[in-house]
Amino acid sequence: MQLKRLPVNERAVAMNRRVERVVNRVVRARDRWAERLGVGGRAAAYDDTHYEFIGGAKDELRKKHYDKSLRLLWKAEAVAPWSSFRDCTDEERLLLAEAERSLSPEERAERKRITSEEYRAFLDEHYTPRQKRAIVSFLAAIGHGEAYAWLVSASLLSEVKSTGARAALTMQVLEEAKHFVVMRELVQAFGVEVPRQSVWEYLLLEGTLKAKGLDKFFGMNVLVETIALSIFGSLSEMPGLEILRLFHLDEARHTALPANYFKEFPLDDKAKASLRSRVRRLWMTLPALPLVMLLEEELAEIGIDAFEFAGSVMRKVSALSERAGLLPAEVALRQAMLFNRIFNLYCRATRPGHEDRDFMAADTTSGEEERAVEREIFAAATVH
Repeated sequence: MQLKRLPVNERAVAMNRRVERVVNRVVRARDRWAERLGVGGRAAAYDDTHYEFIGGAKDELRKKHYDKSLRLLWKAEAVAPWSSFRDCTDEERLLLAEAERSLSPEERAERKRITSEEYRAFLDEHYTPRQKRAIVSFLAAIGHGEAYAWLVSASLLSEVKSTGARAALTMQVLEEAKHFVVMRELVQAFGVEVPRQSVWEYLLLEGTLKAKGLDKFFGMNVLVETIALSIFGSLSEMPGLEILRLFHLDEARHTALPANYFKEFPLDDKAKASLRSRVRRLWMTLPALPLVMLLEEELAEIGIDAFEFAGSVMRKVSALSERAGLLPAEVALRQAMLFNRIFNLYCRATRPGHEDRDFMAADTTSGEEERAVEREIFAAATVH
């Protein structure tokens, strides 16, 4: 291609470049001093000299989380045809149509049956009104959590270093948005009143959103996302809730992010092991105790022991905390033992004939696929 160069005033070009260099030195020096004095400075943690965010590329983080999330990105229209979502491209709809033509007449009829109204009828057929209220209470608890996960993951974008970490968190923001809006339709499809957020959820989630710096990683990715992972793993084999397997896969990646991030950017000793840091993280966890007690009746209605569920969650939280360097191994073990002791004391007081047991050894994840995913996540760090 032939390009014709236009004439320019060389003196003006040289003058504009000199002016830019002088102003650049002044502005950059001003912002460096303002940052050192704590009175401002550059707002963006961006290194324009190296065309990266502060912290470097860290492509391994990007490949483990951002790239993998894109490969596993699922479309609600395809997996939840009963929903109002229309998020497939024309090519994906064509593939769905081709796939539908390969179904047997019975399978095709089943797929067409699961529209919005038929899906509600399907739920009515498989669950009593009381069971539906119990499932909605359980799902709504994490549904409210997905709203906060959306907010927290967005706020963490300004806290992490490197292009790879920001890419990973950007993908999490998108996935949390999808989780919230899809979960909202799923819960509403049950046709029962959606309970408000309990005060224990409120304290847990507000504490996470208000946490300083990378403590948000503990509150959200280690604590709240592990609760979500466990909820989805407990319900994914129940009729009409198969979509939760896809939520479960997303949450599995989210829980792994802190360990992968701190491998690249280790916490200093003060942030990792100081008494103040440990107390702060324990304080963030405490609202989960009365929340379990509050949900006990609802979980019992659908055949889940609340303290087996909670023990399973706390074992995973302790393992992830240790792996990410947020808690030393001995502290994680003591914390797990403390929660187990509290669970047993409560059960002794409320369950006739209760004999102390190790709730931390329980596992309420039901699906074999979900169990395999969790074995992969927690194999390298087991606090028990």
